[in-house]
Amino acid sequence: VQLQASGVGLVQAGGSLRLSCAASSFVFSVMGWYRQAPGKERELVARITSGGEPDYKDSVKGRFTISRDIRKKMMYLQMADLKPEDTAVYYCKGNRGGAEYWGQGTQVTVSS
Repeated sequence: VQLQASGVGLVQAGGSLRLSCAASSFVFSVMGWYRQAPGKERELVARITSGGEPDYKDSVKGRFTISRDIRKKMMYLQMADLKPEDTAVYYCKGNRGGAEYWGQGTQVTVSS
């Protein structure tokens, strides 16, 4: 099983960027985006169930939108009004049967 994240970007504050995550195999029950800034713990940014119900970290509500295409085994994170504090390595994760599967990180850098 592989998760492949893409969407490496350097954007200015206020800009937008979309991250994509492709799953190579089965459909996950819950998928999510996490991020880790230098010197900080990895944190949940947003997650979405197979039924399409989203959940967001408070600081990204209204700016980020998570979505998934079950048929294509894809998950997306549309990020708008980006802030320097959004700078981090972003990871996608899938849950299935009690197991977790992580994709490789993708760097997002927001300049002020």
